Amino acid sequence: MKAVNAYPPSLRRCLEELQKLPGIGPKSAQRILFHLLERGAGASVELAETLLALGKRVERCPDCRAFKEAGAACALCGDPSRDGRLLCIVESAADVLLIEGTGEFRGHYHVLHGLLSPMKGIHPEQLGLEVLDRRLGGGTVEEVILATPPTAEGEATASYLANHLAGRVAQISRIAYGLPVGTDFQYVDTLTLSRALSGRRRFL
Repeated sequence: MKAVNAYPPSLRRCLEELQKLPGIGPKSAQRILFHLLERGAGASVELAETLLALGKRVERCPDCRAFKEAGAACALCGDPSRDGRLLCIVESAADVLLIEGTGEFRGHYHVLHGLLSPMKGIHPEQLGLEVLDRRLGGGTVEEVILATPPTAEGEATASYLANHLAGRVAQISRIAYGLPVGTDFQYVDTLTLSRALSGRRRFL
């Protein structure tokens, strides 16, 4: 006997869409769906209106390619207190928020919105290099910091960018990767330990 699906079509569609989000599996999708249903129709409508507004009120900054309010100046690029000599290249706008959360960087950004991956159809022309070249043409940037992740795609992208930028800025840096705070050596893989050693700095 064919099992009866416990969810009506509208709920099944919602579950399918929720599971397309990164990190959301079937159980997480169910929790989100029932949370919205239990809060009443108003909660679903409010969320839907907020999501619809994203396409109308949020756009990429033409300079750094991070997200900004449509029609408004970019808060990052328009901040006069930022050091125009420093430019940090990151994979995604989410990385900008992470770096900003450290309070350690006060330069500018360039968001790639992806990493080089021929298998995924991501090639250099998708990384906004024409925007990057235009910014470097101004002559104010002295150091470019490559802050792509330590994955195969991240390393390949960093290498490509380093070659692309060679001779055009005074310094090209790669962020260091080391040991997580509170980690015992016996739980650290050799690659992480190798990076920690090569990225060491003077202590005394």
